[in-house]
Amino acid sequence: MTNTAVDARVGTTPQAEPAPAHRWWVLAVIGLAQLMVVLDATIVNIALPSAQHALGFNDSDRQWVVTAYSLAFGSLLLLGGRLADLLGRKLVFLVGIVGFAASSALAGAAGGFEVLVVGRALQGLFGALLAPAALSLLNTTFTDAKERAKAFGIFGAIAGAGGGIGLLLGGLLTEHLSWRWTLYVNLIFAVLAFTGGLVFLKRGAPANRPKLDIPGVLLVSAGLFGLVYGFSNAETHHWSSPQTWGFLAVGGLLLIAFTWWQTRASHPLLPLRVLLHRNRAASFLAVAISGAGMFGVFLFLTYYLQASLGYSPVQTGLAFLPMIGGIMVTAQLSTNLLIPRWGPKPVVPVGMAMAVVGMVWFTTLGLGSTYAGNILPPLIITGLGFGLILPPAMSLATVGIGPSDAGVASAAVNTMQQIGGSIGTALLNTLAASAASAYLVGRKLDPQVLGQAQLHSYSTAYWWSAGFFAVGMVVTAVLYRKGRIEQDPDAPKAVHM
Repeated sequence: MTNTAVDARVGTTPQAEPAPAHRWWVLAVIGLAQLMVVLDATIVNIALPSAQHALGFNDSDRQWVVTAYSLAFGSLLLLGGRLADLLGRKLVFLVGIVGFAASSALAGAAGGFEVLVVGRALQGLFGALLAPAALSLLNTTFTDAKERAKAFGIFGAIAGAGGGIGLLLGGLLTEHLSWRWTLYVNLIFAVLAFTGGLVFLKRGAPANRPKLDIPGVLLVSAGLFGLVYGFSNAETHHWSSPQTWGFLAVGGLLLIAFTWWQTRASHPLLPLRVLLHRNRAASFLAVAISGAGMFGVFLFLTYYLQASLGYSPVQTGLAFLPMIGGIMVTAQLSTNLLIPRWGPKPVVPVGMAMAVVGMVWFTTLGLGSTYAGNILPPLIITGLGFGLILPPAMSLATVGIGPSDAGVASAAVNTMQQIGGSIGTALLNTLAASAASAYLVGRKLDPQVLGQAQLHSYSTAYWWSAGFFAVGMVVTAVLYRKGRIEQDPDAPKAVHM
């Protein structure tokens, strides 16, 4: 078997530092912060009906509770990642935690719709500082291959399972306390993560700080805003609406301009060397595609369990636990055993193929389906597949990145996942709604027909999600290089900050 050496000299510094003795406590702190950010992608969704009833806003405004977060988070991630490189990862990490906690408290205490949306937008802003800083801390703390595999296996399991945990926790909090506690719970996570960060993270900032690429920041932030906003509008407007295609077109043009500028800037925000590595590019695409496809499970299976089968929010969250268990099992298996032995080329495509099987299986669900016989098997298969995709992809997207680029490379991973999720949400929602409308044409509108229309819409979403993962299977099988991934032995180790 051939061995592929990753270019680990990109953006390195000449001075190496030994790995900190308390690095596993660092992992606990980072994992807790990551869980807090990932939970917010789904935990608030469960509480939306209760929040809407309490604050009295209408259905058309409801999407802004979600969109405000995703707009701020998605458009500012690269800036947050570069600030972590320039100012020091510990400082940016701690500021992100404090800001995220404060904005969560503001949103939780909201007495009206406007304050809730402002709080969610601020959560996204500080999440854009926190998420890339956390991943870059992980990347620069664990440089030994075996320890890195274990650490990224745990981190990837959190990233993959966090959405399901959010559904369960959101259901428990909403049902037994209040919708406000889906936001207040972040204060508990934040106190623990902030305390651990103060104790275990090492202080420090780069000795030579390059200038911040202001034109690059403006171009990429505006471009990502246009993309996320355009896809968000697709859920409530037609694709032919200028509010959809107009923002998508402008966002795309701005990102093209950003790419052009990065080839000419003296201190580029996102050096193209970060992206133009074959395994790294495959990993970025794997993260984006899985982000889009995962909504076929989390979003539409949630609708199915609650609307079609009558599950409570807590029962819905509990139903996802086997999938979370599957993710955790294969996350450790893939990063600690399979990737070191065979490399990513067979592993990640197999995970994509398993996700395809799970999604196609979900299309067979009906109004009389049982959990044990019809829902559980594809849930487990899908979870096992996700565990073979996300943890290896997140690790390989940042392996070999020097400390001067660790923050922005980590931000690029989060950005790909966020953009993939935005595309998946908008596209699948639109296709599902169109499928339901088409099914009802010419039929008598009775409860049975309406229920079948819902099932048809869910099935359409699952088929498209299967298509996403099928594309991911082909892309990763072609792009990933054969053989094991080995760190360049001559490359300096990362500096821990």
